[in-house]
Amino acid sequence: MIAMKHDDFGVVRESLSGERAVDEEVLTSVAVLAERLRRLQMNDGVFSGIELSPEFDELASRELISAIC
Repeated sequence: MIAMKHDDFGVVRESLSGERAVDEEVLTSVAVLAERLRRLQMNDGVFSGIELSPEFDELASRELISAIC
């Protein structure tokens, strides 16, 4: 099996720039990046002052609405 590297930064960047629609992959990448920052902040105070952009926060607050047909 060939492992592919997933680029969470690229996925979120494309969505924020309008090149990509917000989908499950984008929201998953947002959650991964937010968690990575949270862990860095917990482990090293040098990261405590870093905040995510308002645009990133807006993406993080979204939820996909799934319809069952």
